[in-house]
Amino acid sequence: MSMHGAGDGPPGAQTGKFGKPRTRISAADESAQRAANADAPVIPNLLGRIAELFAPHRAALTLTVVLVLVAAALSVIPPLLTQRAFDDGLFPVDPSGEITAPNLSVLAWTVGAMIAVYLISALLAVWQTWLTSTIGNKVMGALRVRMFTHLQSMELSFFTRTKTGVIQSRLQNDVGGVASVLTNTVSSVLGNTVTVISAFIAMWLLNWQLTLVALVLMPFMVIAQRRVGKVRARIAGQTQESLSEMTAITQETLSVSGILLSKSFTRQQNEIDRYADENRNQIGLQVRQQMTGQWFFAMVNIFMSSIPAIVYLVAGLLIANGAPDVTAGTIVAFTTVQARLLFPLMALMRVSLDLQTSSALFARIFEYLDLRPAITDAPTARDVASGPLLGRVEFEDVTFRYPDATDEATPTLDGVSFAIEPGQYAAFVGPSGAGKTTVSYLVPRLYEATGGTVRFAGDDVRELRHGSLVDSIGIVSQETYLFHATIAENLRYAKPDATDAELEAAARAANIHETIVSFPDGYDTTVGERGYRLSGGEKQRIAIARVLLKDPPVLVLDEATSALDTISERVVQQALDDAARGRTTIAIAHRLSTVVAADVIFVVVAGRIVEQGTHGELVGANGVYASLYRQQEHVPVLSGPSADG
Repeated sequence: MSMHGAGDGPPGAQTGKFGKPRTRISAADESAQRAANADAPVIPNLLGRIAELFAPHRAALTLTVVLVLVAAALSVIPPLLTQRAFDDGLFPVDPSGEITAPNLSVLAWTVGAMIAVYLISALLAVWQTWLTSTIGNKVMGALRVRMFTHLQSMELSFFTRTKTGVIQSRLQNDVGGVASVLTNTVSSVLGNTVTVISAFIAMWLLNWQLTLVALVLMPFMVIAQRRVGKVRARIAGQTQESLSEMTAITQETLSVSGILLSKSFTRQQNEIDRYADENRNQIGLQVRQQMTGQWFFAMVNIFMSSIPAIVYLVAGLLIANGAPDVTAGTIVAFTTVQARLLFPLMALMRVSLDLQTSSALFARIFEYLDLRPAITDAPTARDVASGPLLGRVEFEDVTFRYPDATDEATPTLDGVSFAIEPGQYAAFVGPSGAGKTTVSYLVPRLYEATGGTVRFAGDDVRELRHGSLVDSIGIVSQETYLFHATIAENLRYAKPDATDAELEAAARAANIHETIVSFPDGYDTTVGERGYRLSGGEKQRIAIARVLLKDPPVLVLDEATSALDTISERVVQQALDDAARGRTTIAIAHRLSTVVAADVIFVVVAGRIVEQGTHGELVGANGVYASLYRQQEHVPVLSGPSADG
């Protein structure tokens, strides 16, 4: 049986509080980004917690702030030096007001000073980038490991109600965005603010009349650019959606399962047409985006050219009216400073959105970090004790509802009691959705019983250290999961320090050694994604070998052969029977033929044990088990078409 079979899994799987993906949207699409920010959770003392993350890097952060302030202040010095170069170096004026020959000494030191400022600014920028990148990536790396560690501690129900893509998005997109917060938000906001203030001060010192002209015209320029930018942002959003759709089509159709499906139904052309249609849509959007970008930059060029031109006109009027402080150097320096204002101003208009986006990013991260695992070790938890009771499993009046179920819902298990002695082979059978697999979840405490007591080796599982409990139990399920690695690496997942001899012994016990050595690379054979290079029976026997390498006193078999063909089932069942010798075995079975030799069989119906006994006793009782057994024994075998059609 799969982790959650029909009717036997938690209700509402794939939904719930964490079922809604919150992906980080491109900052260009402001309306979408604001909507995503509004959807972010509310975290108390968010700023304080963010500060705690960066606290270990306090000295480096202080140095970064100083570098940003110094670099921003230095950026307005070259225009002032430009004024001196023009007025005192290139076109000096004598006391009579006549322009004389260039003053090379003044020109030399102003040019040298400008080069020095540019060099210092470049070095400071490199230093600042290194600091922000180092701090941001260290915080991101620590957060990523912290979240991954925290997710490993979460109970199974969290993963059954949360989509895998949502979890991956938190780890990759949200945590991955932390590194850019320091560079793209904090440094940018601080640097742009200082740049704008310094530029306006410099402009005012150069000429206050021209500064007023620029202040009047600048907002029109910024507003026009923002309007064109919004159009481009909408197209960019549509382009990203189209790219996402193409990516989804690629993942669906070019995965191993997707290729098998399309080939088995000869639907390759349909998939090609679907991809081609979306590709045509993508081409159109890309062209529109490029053309809108051209209009965007055309507007920028128009305004960039217009404001200096108007400044020249106003400067001419001032000179014509005898203004003594308007010189050629003043005009050149002024337009140079004014040109530096455009992009910092536009960036500052997004300060609110940038800060909200960064806060939302951290809020989504802390939302996951604040989750508390439903299953934790008690302060006095102890290891599973070895002794005569090791391998004994007992349920005492156990009731269980899945976490998403309402109080009014019928319990998945209701008043279940049984005892399995060390070394016994116990089977749980019954209709689909009866609660059989749930029993196998409660033994290793993957879920917490709602009521009653689950005991392992004589102790309440809530009083045992969870790691020790799980180490004492081996699980073989219907869905065998193998990593995209070698057979040896997959086996060593159970015991990283296992020797080659131990691998071979486990493989022989699982009846898979001869098959492995028949491969050209033997134990170094790569199994492929989810083991696709192996047959179902081979994968299952490798899974059995992996459990045997762990050598647990209790073995849980959750419909381990239900997905196999008859021949593979016989081979795997023989391996399972060998593995079960000398250890307590709990088998969840759909095919009753696989458990007829069990020491005790529990029949589960609607969450209750209605019958128990050996195969012979239950068949003789002529109850539910006998009925199920007769139904399976008399299922007609469908043959191929006869010769006469």
